[in-house]
Amino acid sequence: MAPLTGLSLFLVAVGAIASPLQKRAIDGLNTRAVAAGKAYFGSATDNGELTDTAYAAGLNNTADFGQITPGNSMKWDSIEPSRGVFSYAKGDVIANLAKANGQKLRCHTLVWHSQLPSWVSNGNFDNATLIEIMTNHITNEVSHFKGQCYHWDVVNEALNEDGTFRESVFYKTVGPAYIPLAFAAAAAADPAAKLYYNDYNIESAGLKSTGAQNIVKLVQQYGAHIDGVGMQAHFIVGSTPSQAAQEANMKAFVDLGMEVAITELDIRATTPISDADVAKQVVDYGNTVRACKAVERCVGVTIWDWTDKYSWIPSVFSGQGSALPWDGDLKKKDAVYSAILSAWDSGTAPTTTPTRTSTAIATPTTTTVTKSPGCTATAAPKGTAMLWGQCGGMGWAGPTVCVCGATCKKYNDWYSQCV
Repeated sequence: MAPLTGLSLFLVAVGAIASPLQKRAIDGLNTRAVAAGKAYFGSATDNGELTDTAYAAGLNNTADFGQITPGNSMKWDSIEPSRGVFSYAKGDVIANLAKANGQKLRCHTLVWHSQLPSWVSNGNFDNATLIEIMTNHITNEVSHFKGQCYHWDVVNEALNEDGTFRESVFYKTVGPAYIPLAFAAAAAADPAAKLYYNDYNIESAGLKSTGAQNIVKLVQQYGAHIDGVGMQAHFIVGSTPSQAAQEANMKAFVDLGMEVAITELDIRATTPISDADVAKQVVDYGNTVRACKAVERCVGVTIWDWTDKYSWIPSVFSGQGSALPWDGDLKKKDAVYSAILSAWDSGTAPTTTPTRTSTAIATPTTTTVTKSPGCTATAAPKGTAMLWGQCGGMGWAGPTVCVCGATCKKYNDWYSQCV
């Protein structure tokens, strides 16, 4: 080996100094998740947001985000707006961005009751025709993105809050068999992709989680392929299931041979958020990430966009928001970010919760709260809505009385929830 020259010695010295700084620079939510044995920490995004250069720079930071989910550009109304006419331009933009960054792509979603073009939802097709339409849609879309999708959300939100099947056009026309048929079509089009069922309010034990477990069994009984279950985790500050509850629930799916993922995480609060709610939010985020870390087959966590600037929540839940680790000015919320970062390293909850220096006071909510009549500690009358379940809203035909201990809170004309 040749002796080191003066220049070589200088470069070695600079490298020794720079190395710790470089390691610090590449630390982030995804870096910690991968170090904890997970496949990724990621974010949803949407096409319109990518024209915001500051936003795009944050999304492209692979230290924080090792995975991207397209929020809308792979849904049926975007991909096949007219029968047999497929448009992949928007989906390709996000798929190509993930590829360029070396990020994994969670493809979302093939079969969902919402964001369907009217030709599907109002087509009045018979059983055989709708199966043909659904299979053709899945085959075309999965084939187009073949080899690019780490996961596919094959079927999305097929359940009511009590664990029964949602009366979508697919269920009403085909029956529950549409679910295994969808999985079979996806598996045939891309055998290498991991195939997921995805839903909300299945993050802790209850009727809806049991219903999701029954969907896994249904697909397996039909001999179709299913790899995992996505838990959306759209939570409310202070009402997020505990780490233990989330762990136990994940393990129930793992026991069926599934891997699991947290797919759409955000934790909303009344805005402007109070110091007390920030402290709760820190605990809630930490508990959720630690639950995934603790369950070996929980493969990763995705937040539903990374900044409040582009959160879906304020447009749906009036007076609610501040749900993500970055604020509307793209500034990192140090307490929340640090809670997620440290949760990948720790196995237990912190003994104290951080507080903010801000003196902002939460605006009192003006939403309507209806208490459950005739509530007893031991009774859950038939026809009651479960905790976190929908209990009202325009066109809602389900139960309007909550299970004992919960109240029906109106967020807007379209949605009330048992909290």
